Amino acid sequence: MKLWRRHPEGTVVPVRVSAGARRNQLRWEPDGLLRVWLTQSPEKGKANEALLQMVAEVLGIRKSLLELLSGHHSPQKCLLIRLDPEELGQAALR
Repeated sequence: MKLWRRHPEGTVVPVRVSAGARRNQLRWEPDGLLRVWLTQSPEKGKANEALLQMVAEVLGIRKSLLELLSGHHSPQKCLLIRLDPEELGQAALR
């Protein structure tokens, strides 16, 4: 995916989050951007925690393999997924 970057520990994926949405939803854009809508409000890190939980469930991996690198207080985030890009691509297609 175009926007994914290799990292010594895995793959960095750009994420755009809309907190306070009507329903939880996740969509991979063709360029590799991960768009996420969360019902959780962006208060005290609750939306970030919900983001990690949702991505882990969708990819079928442990939440401990995810780390928010930047964007803790912003809708644009960088998420480290501790999988190489090929493994991540296969998990994203599930």
